[in-house]
Amino acid sequence: MYLEFMWIAACAAVGMAIMAGVLGCFVVWRRMAYFGDALSHAAVLGVAISLGFGFSVYLGVAGVACLVAVLLWGFMGSQHSTDSLLGVISHGALAIGLIAAALWGNGLSLEAVLFGDILVLEWRDALYIWTGVGVIGGYILWRWRALVLSTLGDDLAASEGVDVRREQFFLALALALLVGLALQVVGAILITAFLIIPAAAARSVARTPEAMAITAVLVGTAAVISGLAGSYYWDMPAGPSMVSAAAVIFVVLQGVSAKS
Repeated sequence: MYLEFMWIAACAAVGMAIMAGVLGCFVVWRRMAYFGDALSHAAVLGVAISLGFGFSVYLGVAGVACLVAVLLWGFMGSQHSTDSLLGVISHGALAIGLIAAALWGNGLSLEAVLFGDILVLEWRDALYIWTGVGVIGGYILWRWRALVLSTLGDDLAASEGVDVRREQFFLALALALLVGLALQVVGAILITAFLIIPAAAARSVARTPEAMAITAVLVGTAAVISGLAGSYYWDMPAGPSMVSAAAVIFVVLQGVSAKS
């Protein structure tokens, strides 16, 4: 019989899997994996600032992640490549975050920040995550066609009256919100894995964008449930267990795709 903390963990993890599955499709389509890394590294700075100034960790992480998204969006089109900008912002935010954690993070567990601590979540945390599911899900449903068109190509999007820069900006903010909410579920290091692996697994078997998004959500949900079960019964760390389960599903679906 699962204890209450496992039900809370499962509820929070499924919410994270839904958000990451849908947004992860756009990360894979747009080849934005490095952007996910930049946001996750910035999360360390967000945690340290939250502790230093005494406000919600969710607010601090989401705020810093949004700032990173705004900075990148503002610098795009400059003389530097996107990869270079992401490298500067990502590693700069991580370094400043580690310094801030050393100065302000009395009692801060860097292991929990980097790899998550899902088993200490409360129902309030699960509610925050599911609120994020509603916000992100509503935005994706509202802007689905525009997001897909802007992903397919700038010229095609422009011909349909879609502002590509605006769609990129709000997608980046949605990813920042995901990072802020998912930090305690899988941690700063592993959140990018949950953006990429379920979407990549879905891509091998799905034939339409809609099917890929739904499949990515199902893969992510199966991974978090099986990973949490393994964590509970075999006393394994929860975050890495969920990511490992996602990787196993990816390999299985690759095999299924190769045979079909």
